[in-house]
Amino acid sequence: MGPQRAELLQKELNIFTFNDLLHYFPFRHVDKTKLTPIGEINLNDEYVQVAGILAPLEQMGEKRGRRLTSYLQDKTGSLDLVWFQSINLIKKIVHPGQPYLVYGKVSFFMGKPQMVHPEMEPWDPEKLKGKDFLEPVYPSTEKLKTKNLGGRQVGKLTATLLQHLSERDIPENLPQPLREELKLIPRFPAYQQIHFPKNKEAYEAAVRRLKFEEIFFAQLRMNLLRSERHRFSKGVVFEKVGDLFNRFYSECLPFELTNAQKRVLKEIRIDTGRGKQMNRLLQGDVGSGKTVVALLCMLLAADNGYQSVLMAPTEILARQHFQGIKELLEPLPVTVAILTGTTKGKERRLLLEQLANGEINILIGTHAVIEDPVVFQNLGLVIIDEQHRFGVAQRARLWEKAIIPPHVLVMTATPIPRTLAMTAYGDLDYSVIDELPPGRKPIQTVHRLENDRSLVMDFLKAEIALGRQIYIIFPLIEESEKLDYENLMQGYDVVKTYFPEPQYWISMVHGKMPAHQKEENMRRFVVHDTQIMVSTTVIEVGVNVPNASVMLIESAEKFGLSQLHQLRGRVGRGAEKSYCILLSGKKLGNEARERMKIMTSTNNGFVIAEKDLELRGPGDIEGTRQSGVLSFKLADIVNDRAMVTAAKERCEQILKDDPDLSKSEHEVLKAFLRSQKGKTAWSKIS
Repeated sequence: MGPQRAELLQKELNIFTFNDLLHYFPFRHVDKTKLTPIGEINLNDEYVQVAGILAPLEQMGEKRGRRLTSYLQDKTGSLDLVWFQSINLIKKIVHPGQPYLVYGKVSFFMGKPQMVHPEMEPWDPEKLKGKDFLEPVYPSTEKLKTKNLGGRQVGKLTATLLQHLSERDIPENLPQPLREELKLIPRFPAYQQIHFPKNKEAYEAAVRRLKFEEIFFAQLRMNLLRSERHRFSKGVVFEKVGDLFNRFYSECLPFELTNAQKRVLKEIRIDTGRGKQMNRLLQGDVGSGKTVVALLCMLLAADNGYQSVLMAPTEILARQHFQGIKELLEPLPVTVAILTGTTKGKERRLLLEQLANGEINILIGTHAVIEDPVVFQNLGLVIIDEQHRFGVAQRARLWEKAIIPPHVLVMTATPIPRTLAMTAYGDLDYSVIDELPPGRKPIQTVHRLENDRSLVMDFLKAEIALGRQIYIIFPLIEESEKLDYENLMQGYDVVKTYFPEPQYWISMVHGKMPAHQKEENMRRFVVHDTQIMVSTTVIEVGVNVPNASVMLIESAEKFGLSQLHQLRGRVGRGAEKSYCILLSGKKLGNEARERMKIMTSTNNGFVIAEKDLELRGPGDIEGTRQSGVLSFKLADIVNDRAMVTAAKERCEQILKDDPDLSKSEHEVLKAFLRSQKGKTAWSKIS
C-alpha cells in the first residue's frame, strides 16, 4: 500500500499496523451463495442479493438534487437503483444491458423495492458454485471509497494479511485447561473465522472465543492490580477500635445502623487493620447512610492517632457534610475543620497551621484540600464523595500528603450495575449499602403530560400551603450554554406566572451564575427563605433540604435514567410524604416511554442502574472510569453478562492458586501480558 492510501487508513480508521488491521472486525457477513428473486423481496428483508440485467441509466435533477437511476430486471420483477454521489464514476464503470450481481439495503418507495448506492459486480452464475464462506462487510467512509478503499478492499487487505500469518504470529494466550473447560476454539483459527467464516457456527465460535479473551484479560489486569496491592502495598494500621468510636456508637448515634451499614463497617475495619493500603469503593443509593459510615471510619482513624480528610465536589456539599458531622460530634473531643476556595487570609493560615501540627482530626473540603500548601501531620484516611466528579490525577495528589499512602474510601450515590462494577472497578474492593434506613417513606413518582400542567401547579400550591418546599428542574440542552440559559429563563417566567411574588418566593440556580450568587440562592432555599428552587441539573448532587417534598422535572424525557433517579433523591429526606413529578411532552419515543415506566415503577437505584445500562450501553454511562477500561472491540458487558461473571470467577481462581502467574500452565498468560505492556491506558482509581 502506498504512503497516501496508508495515511488515509490511519486518519479515517485508525489502522496503523498489521495488528490494527487484524482487529478491524467486519460488522456483518453476507451469504453470497444466496440469491433472492426480485419478485419475492418483502418488507421484512433488510439486505438482499439479487441478479439480473441492468436497464439504461437515467440522470435527473440539477446540482444538489442530482441523481442517477436505473433498475435491475430478472424473470420475477424489477428493482429500482438510485445513486446520489459519484454519478460520473458510476456512468463510466457500469454497462446497461449486462448481467449484474447486486447487493444492498432494501427500502420501499411508492410500494416498489429500491436500493440506494448498491454494491455491484458483473454476474457469472458459475462464480457462485463452490463458494462456501460468508463474505465479510467492513465499515468504511466516503473518503476511503473515493480512493478505492471501501469495505471490500479492506476485506482483500485482511485476506492477504491472513495468508501471511501463521500460528506463531498469533500465539495462544489462554491456558489449555481453561479453553477446554469453556469449549473455546484456539486463538489463530478464531481470527481466521471472525473475518472469513466457513459458516454461521464457525463465526459464532470465533466471536465467543475473542470476546472471552477481551473480558478475561481486562479482568486479569484489574485483579492483578488488586492482588498486588493486597500483597505488597504498605498501609497504616488501625489496630484498635477505641474510645471515640465506641462513645459515638453508643451515645451519639441518632439511629440504629442498618445491617448493610454494619457489614460495610466490618469490611473496612478488616481492611484497615491488615497493614495493607485499603482502596475501597462504597456504593449506596441516595439516603442509604454512607456519610455515617464515613464518619465512623474517620473516628476509627482518630482513635489510632491519624487524621482524615473528606473531599466533596462542591462547596455547598462540603459545608453540608461539615455542619452535619460537627453537630454529631459535638459531645466528643474531636476537632473538625472545613477548607474551601472561599477560606481566605488569617482563617486559612491558622487552619493550615493546626492541620500541620495535628490539632485538626478531620478536615472536610473541596478541591482546595489537594493544594500544595495543605500539609497534614499524619494523614491516615482519605474519603472521596461522588468520586466520578474528580479526575484520577486530582485524587492521586491526596496520596502524596503522607509517607505511607493513606487508606482510600471512594463513595458514590450513583448505583453502579454489578457487571459494570466487576469490569470497570475490578481493581477496587467493593462494598454496597443495599438497604435504606427504617422509617424512610418511599417517594411517590408520577408521569404527567404537558396538558396536565395547571393541575400539577395546583398540587404544588397545595404542598406549599402545608409549609413544604419545591424543586423545579429544567434540562441542560448541551448544544449551547446560551440555549440552556434561554430555556431556563423561559421556564422561570412560566413558574413566576403561576407563583407570583410576594405570595411566593423563588430561588434560581444555573451554571452561568457567579459562584457566590449560586451559593447564596441555594442557602436561601436551605433556610426556607424561598419556597421554590428553579434550577438546571447543578442541584443533582448532595443538597439536603428535609423540608422539600416535591421534585418536578420539566421535559423529563430529555434526562437519562440515573440522572432522574439522582434528582428524585433530593426529596424524601424528611418525615413528610414526598413526590417526584415527571412532566413531559405528548410525543415520546419508545426509549423515553420506557424510562418513564421504570421511574414510576421502582425506587430501587440498583434496578434502575441495570436498566440504564441496558438502555444506554456502557459507553454512555457517566463516570465509568477515565481509563477507557470499557473500550472493548467485541464484548458488550450488557449482553455478555454471563461471560463477564465467568471471566471474573476464572481470574480470581487462577490468582488465588498462583498470584504471580509463575506456574508453567500460566506462562501463556504472563507472556501475553508482557507483550501488551504499555499498550493499554489502565489507571488505578486513586
